[in-house]
Amino acid sequence: MFINSSKILFLLMVFMGSLISITSNSWLGAWMGLEINLLSFIPLMSDSNNLKSTESSLKYFLTQALASAVLLFAVILLMLKNSMNLELKNSFISLILLSTLLMKSGAAPFHFWFPNLMDGLTWLNALLLMTWQKMAPLMLISYLNLNNFLMLSVILSVFIGAI
Repeated sequence: MFINSSKILFLLMVFMGSLISITSNSWLGAWMGLEINLLSFIPLMSDSNNLKSTESSLKYFLTQALASAVLLFAVILLMLKNSMNLELKNSFISLILLSTLLMKSGAAPFHFWFPNLMDGLTWLNALLLMTWQKMAPLMLISYLNLNNFLMLSVILSVFIGAI
């Protein structure tokens, strides 16, 4: 991958988006950091010479946009619950947050988009996707307190990974 100034800028924005997500004090700030991360990684993925990389960047955008919309919905539910004293259980909202963060990180059982996406990436983009792009959602998952559902996801990841 040829490194030019625009790729360096987008790479720095990926790092900044992750740091914003990790160091945020609210779920809305974490969502904003994840969106910066998403929108700055897509230009790094797309390569005009390779049709598969364009397809991969479109798949990545669609799955991440769906997860971001549901994450924003859960954040709004959480804010409404706190401000208007709605009768929603915290575990319900936390389960929605956990599901969207698992989808964003590509973990089982929400991982079915991940292998098709990896097929069209270069080695450097695949390395970035499998390491740095998972850091912010996994840190946000650690803030939740849903050990049973998280353990189910870990067991599914182990079984599916072994197959």
